[in-house]
Amino acid sequence: MEEKNYEAIIEAILFTMGESVELEKIASAIDLEKSITKEIIERMMAHYEDDSIGLQIIELDGAYQMCTKKEMYEYLIKVAKQPKRHALTDVLLETLSIIAYKQPITKVEIEKIRGVSCDHAVNKLVEYRLVCELGRLDAPGRPLLFGTTEEFLRSFGVQSVDELPTLNPVQLEEFRQEAEEEMKVNIDI
Repeated sequence: MEEKNYEAIIEAILFTMGESVELEKIASAIDLEKSITKEIIERMMAHYEDDSIGLQIIELDGAYQMCTKKEMYEYLIKVAKQPKRHALTDVLLETLSIIAYKQPITKVEIEKIRGVSCDHAVNKLVEYRLVCELGRLDAPGRPLLFGTTEEFLRSFGVQSVDELPTLNPVQLEEFRQEAEEEMKVNIDI
């Protein structure tokens, strides 16, 4: 097979699957080494960066997916009439950030950090496919563990949770002091 045929096969796999496909599976399907397959995919990714193409190939935690470029969204809205845009409230964003940075995490651990029940927030995030159940903690009651999904990575434009921004110690200390002051004000009321 010529290399051009490899590109066509990879393109067909990514287009048809609709979800991300691990590099290992793609390499196995085309009978090539992972390193060579990755080179071909990276070359394809560069090709899809052209402004005259409405699609792109993105990498999500060692897997690849073909999807529409964000710039095309407004045109898709006109066709679909009812885009699936989920509103993330402050509560949902707060809960999602806790899960993203502390995963895998249980609801009890989230509630300990937030100080309030998180059932509704976690259920909404699961419904929006930003969070999923990862399994159960080996502890009494076997509570569910939650973590982020590929949809989370896509939505926030990162390839893995390792790319999430980190706070420096000074910011963390400022946030801690603000939280303590808020708690003191609430107790005094």
